[in-house]
Amino acid sequence: MKKMILLLTILVAVLSCTTETKPDYIVLRGKILNKDKDKDKVQLSSLCYGNRSNIPVNEDGTFIDTLHVDAENIMLFHGGRLLYMYLEAGDDISVSFDMEDFNNSIKFSGKGAAYNTYLLEKSALIKESMAQYDNIYLLNESEYEIVSEKQEAKLLELLSNTENLPQEYIEREERNIKYGYLKQLNDYESNHGHYTKNADYKVSSSFLNGLEDIDYNNFTDFVFSYSYSNLLYKHLDKEAKKIADSLGIEQDVAYLKALNTLDNQKIKNIVSYKKAEFGITITADLEQYFSEYLKASTDEANNENVRKSYELQLKVASGNPSPKFTDYKNIDGSTTSLDDFKGKYVYIDVWATWCAPCKAEIPFLKEIEKKYHDKNIEFVSISVDQAKNTHKWEKMVKDMELEGVQIIADKDFESQFIQDYFIKAIPKFILLDPQGRIVTSNAPRPSEPNLATMLETLEL
Repeated sequence: MKKMILLLTILVAVLSCTTETKPDYIVLRGKILNKDKDKDKVQLSSLCYGNRSNIPVNEDGTFIDTLHVDAENIMLFHGGRLLYMYLEAGDDISVSFDMEDFNNSIKFSGKGAAYNTYLLEKSALIKESMAQYDNIYLLNESEYEIVSEKQEAKLLELLSNTENLPQEYIEREERNIKYGYLKQLNDYESNHGHYTKNADYKVSSSFLNGLEDIDYNNFTDFVFSYSYSNLLYKHLDKEAKKIADSLGIEQDVAYLKALNTLDNQKIKNIVSYKKAEFGITITADLEQYFSEYLKASTDEANNENVRKSYELQLKVASGNPSPKFTDYKNIDGSTTSLDDFKGKYVYIDVWATWCAPCKAEIPFLKEIEKKYHDKNIEFVSISVDQAKNTHKWEKMVKDMELEGVQIIADKDFESQFIQDYFIKAIPKFILLDPQGRIVTSNAPRPSEPNLATMLETLEL
């Protein structure tokens, strides 16, 4: 009996020494040839989690970092160049590229190189298959479906012919290719309608039947496949619209309600935080939004961050005195303060010349200004352009013949007024009453019909 115990002890010891434990981190190394002397970092951006990080680049173009994640689809940025990569815990991968011949010089080596090399070949195949079409979305429905099916077949063939890929990766990638095909079909309706200038265009009833079989609770595929996560987000958008219409609630609150119909808690934690991190600062229904977020998330660290933002937003809730700005530069050369508008309603537009969504609102803002020009309301546009770009602001105001009160904040996003309103994203619209109290710190955009509805309820 003692001999048997001794043999078992030796066997356990041997197994303990020979069995490797998979690391819970990723080592990413790199070498940039012909590095721009002014660029001293590469930026990593997670497609799944949304977080970003910077890796310092040495004088000789080398860099190295350790990522403590299980798996990541990342975008690697440097000097205006973009590289997509997939990384898994246990990888020790090196990437090199020449900034003077970026696309043709990318090379991978080490553990994890096989599937990243495959991804390069996959990207080249997709690019080649699409090159023969000026705009694939101008094809009719049946032609588009045939092209998508052929591309799916080519990708599956490439995957089958690629050597040294782990079997687990192959199985996930097969599903990813299928999701890519379904994503292409799902993208067709809106894009075809846009490019054919047919806003009412609808695909046939059977065109998207494949979407009905998707399980939206697959966390493995959510992390692995960008196409899967895109389909999930589009699914939530559609479900949110149904909920918003049926219950008469805000779209962002309805989105969280739609999210809460999922079963996978890991997916809910990631999606809810990505939405709420900034969404809590712009929602028109703070209480309900926060309540619905807490139903979706069990991640305590995320919840604490969102809770802090929620508590800050309470300070600029309806009925509270508005934070003030003083002596902001006016386009006419004078200075303007918030107190100058006492006795009037004030509709504030926080924007910047570089902000495309901001500029998209300008035609609608002009219409609103025109409609209410003789009413007791001032339309104030505050630019958060940096001081060095003041000339760009001045030029755009004049070139686009912007009306209302045009002023520029004293320290762009660091301005006290901007900080007091906890503005993290623009455009941002604020409505104040004649006593300087906040009607809403998240007013509807000029392009939204409910702005006119809100203004009609005021005693202008």
